[in-house]
Amino acid sequence: MPALAQPGVGAGAGVGVGLALHLLLLLPAPCLARAPRFDPTWESLDARPLPAWFDQAKFGIFIHWGVFSVPSFGSEWFWWYWQKEKIQTFVDFMKNNYPPDFKYEDFGPLFTAKFFDANQWADIFQASGAKYVVLTSKHHEGFTLWGSEHSWNWNAVDEGPTRDIVKELEVAIRNRTDLRFGLYYSLFEWFHPLFLDDESSSFQKRQFPVSKMQPELYELVNKYRPEVLWADGDGGAPDRYWNSTGFLAWLYNERHAHVLVCPVRDTVVTNDRWGAGSICKHGGYYTCSDRYNPGHLLPHKWENCMTIDKFSWGYRRNAGIRDYLTIEELVKQLVETVSCGGNLLMNIGPTKDGTISPIFEERLRQMGTWLKVNGEAIYETNTWRSQNDTVTPDVWYTSKPKENLVYAMFLKWPTTGQLFLGQPKATLGSTEM
Repeated sequence: MPALAQPGVGAGAGVGVGLALHLLLLLPAPCLARAPRFDPTWESLDARPLPAWFDQAKFGIFIHWGVFSVPSFGSEWFWWYWQKEKIQTFVDFMKNNYPPDFKYEDFGPLFTAKFFDANQWADIFQASGAKYVVLTSKHHEGFTLWGSEHSWNWNAVDEGPTRDIVKELEVAIRNRTDLRFGLYYSLFEWFHPLFLDDESSSFQKRQFPVSKMQPELYELVNKYRPEVLWADGDGGAPDRYWNSTGFLAWLYNERHAHVLVCPVRDTVVTNDRWGAGSICKHGGYYTCSDRYNPGHLLPHKWENCMTIDKFSWGYRRNAGIRDYLTIEELVKQLVETVSCGGNLLMNIGPTKDGTISPIFEERLRQMGTWLKVNGEAIYETNTWRSQNDTVTPDVWYTSKPKENLVYAMFLKWPTTGQLFLGQPKATLGSTEM
């Protein structure tokens, strides 16, 4: 096993974690395939090659923002926990802080976004080193962050901010950064009467997707051209209820009957949450579950969507300092995820006023500082034949086959001053360090 002397490079430019070490090795180059026309079947859609930019990006930012940011208590599932499950802490919170006749809809006007500055957000995201961003255009509460024609009086243009949040952020991201712009969209809505009526028919009726969900998805794509479309919230309904394959066929193809040309067909990526049973089975890339980090190589491209706040996706006023992951923990997540072939989608929750709290901003900037030093071992890398080392723990590998490079990222500085690696097989005269 080769013993590699401790290099004299700083371990992460002031954030104290991780070091990228590269070894020159001969590796085969990947090949690319051309995409055919796609039919509205999973067999056809799953054969679409994932646009290359997504695997090269490695790191993105998730933004959970909506009316749930007003109570900002417990979880972005506040409405459900309070009204449906009637969890006592949520019931007590409302009883102690709001009038007895206060409804969830009354939070709408309080979602002001008065300090929301899309340019400031864009600059913070650029500084984080992320390569794409995904905004919750609509969560399960049904409130849309754009002036949806199909969400009358329950959208950010008619209520609360009276601004097109999606448009403002899209423009700022595309004008000020090199990030790709993406949108999250919840297929179902907890308390929408049409969805509830469809559900009571065991989804034999399809009123909700026909009149609400499908028109909004087409509207989002045609109006804002997202290059990530992050579906979620199937509500227990199968993909045929949502007509997921029909929509994706339009999204991936040049043309689809009676529908305009999709503006992002060549670059858009989609996930796997398009109906009950589709997760980790169908779609562009797999998410499998929230905070999914298998720790081993998967045969399909995947993403680890996770939160800086360990317990919530939305902003929580009742979060304590120990509820937030440290930069060391976040870098560990990034390194492990990328070494196993995944992307990291790291979530923040802005306040109802539209500010990114200092702890979220600090974590984003710290990640950017680390990536400025070590990004060569993250961006545009491939997995290697070994994901982690068998001799020294907390050593993870990535590679760049075209350059004959292998990177060993170690998260703990060797106490002996030497790093022992069991996986690389050095060849005298041809391996460089």
